[in-house]
This record gives sequence, C-alpha cells and structure tokens, in this order.
Amino acid sequence: MIPLRDNVPRSTWPFVTATIIALNCFVFFLELSAGPADREQLIATYALIPARTTAYVTGLPVGFSGGILTLFSSMFLHGGWMHLIGNMWFLWLFGDNVEDRVGHGRYLLLYLAGGLAGALSHWSFNAASQVPTVGASGAIAAVMGAYLITFPGARIRTLVPIFFFLTTMDLPAYFILLYWLLLQLLSGWASVAVADPMQGGVAFLAHVGGFVAGIPLMILLRPARRTRIYSW
Repeated sequence: MIPLRDNVPRSTWPFVTATIIALNCFVFFLELSAGPADREQLIATYALIPARTTAYVTGLPVGFSGGILTLFSSMFLHGGWMHLIGNMWFLWLFGDNVEDRVGHGRYLLLYLAGGLAGALSHWSFNAASQVPTVGASGAIAAVMGAYLITFPGARIRTLVPIFFFLTTMDLPAYFILLYWLLLQLLSGWASVAVADPMQGGVAFLAHVGGFVAGIPLMILLRPARRTRIYSW
C-alpha cells in the first residue's frame, strides 16, 4: 500500500518539513557527486556505526563525533534513490500536519528527538555491528507516531494492489499507520532472530523505536487542541 495524500487541512506552510527535505536531497546529491573513495569516506565519517558508539560508551578513544554525533548526522544520509524518495514522501505526507499542529520549533525538536530514539533503538539491538546505518526513517517514524495520536480519524487516499490491478481507497490513518508499525515489528523481530553483526539490511527496529517515541513526544509538545475539519 502506498499512501498518496490525506484530507487534513493545514493553516501554516510547513517550512521546517520542506527545509529538512531540501537538506536531505542536498546531502544525497553530495553523495552522488563524490567519487567512490570520497563517498566511502563520507559514509564512514557521518553514518551511524553501532560498534563505534559502543566503543565510545565503554570508554575507548573513539571520539565524540564518531561515537555520538553520528546518531544525528546519519539521519541526513541515504543509501539510494528509492530510500530517499520513500522517506521524503512519507515525511511530506505526514509531517506537514504534525508541524502545523505543534508549531515549527517544537516540530523540529520532535523530529530530531525521534530520530535519536530510532538510532538508539537500532544501536541497542546491534551494538557490535560495524555496518554503517543511514537514513531519516527513525525521525520520520516519530512523525508518523505523532500523526497517529493526533489525526487517527483522518482519511488517507492509498494506492492498493488487488491481485494484478491497482486501485485507490480512502483508508483511516490509524489503519495505515498501525499496519505499517506491525510490518516493522515483525520484520525487526525476524532481523534480530538472524542477526549478523557484519551483515547489512533495513534498520526495522529504528523505525519501531522512532514511532513509539513519537507518541509521548507529541503528547508533551503539542499545544491545546484546535478544532479540525476533514474534507477532500
């Protein structure tokens, strides 16, 4: 299922969401323009490498930038076009309304804190891994968790495959988001069951950690409720 758009109006332009998208795209184009050696160095420097964070936490001379700052810098790197496009589409779809609801500054805090929670979730289950981890998925998952508890009754027009055909349906937000969360939980459980610290893959547990963190973050950050009217 691919969500296309929702029916939640917004009263402000989501310039923080737009800026985050632009920054992610800019960094990705830097990755593309770099030569193979430079790109490898870029990833090695700014991606989250769990074993390096573990080394820093246990007191080894890794350095703050390599052990801690990469928990944030890794949010702005992506592994390919589909990784970037999928993440940015979900951020735009769900982020504009969350930003409108909490305000620009609080939204940025939610995004970064959710991304940190996602990175820590991945690290906690892969502390010995030397595989670089990149992507904004943990932060975007936090935005999705925030959307779930704020607009559960919103309708999302969704592209749905039925056998060999594609059709669109208007599905409730809670169904889309909880279905997505269930897939991440099942995939994350499977990835832990066959964990290999030298093997890459999708950081499903970063998605789960970010999503779960987004719920209390939204409760703490959102101002008094405003009336919403849903329409297409």
